[in-house]
Amino acid sequence: MDESIWNSVRALRGWLDAANGTGDAELTCRILKLTEEAGEVAGAWIGALGQNPRKGVTHSREDVAAELADVAFTALVAIESLGLDPRSRLRHQGPRPHEHRVTARAAASTRARRTVSK
Repeated sequence: MDESIWNSVRALRGWLDAANGTGDAELTCRILKLTEEAGEVAGAWIGALGQNPRKGVTHSREDVAAELADVAFTALVAIESLGLDPRSRLRHQGPRPHEHRVTARAAASTRARRTVSK
């Protein structure tokens, strides 16, 4: 990722720390903010599908992508707020990089489905 993203994550954490403090209640709110942002993704997707007949189509896929980016950025700020480096958390978690753990789970799931369907 671009270095400016990591600088922005650190700056946002500093801004939030200065405005709201750093206690467990504040950290809880920062973590719960992910749920709020995820709800906005759901609302945008419902709007993109036109699922609400009263409202019709109210959002685009670009709107959904922007909301997803908000979720990702909020998660990075939450990791930073835990006193951890989000960049290293994405790269390393335990003995293997995190992205490898995620892709390994997906591959294992695919193998399991193939085994069951045979």
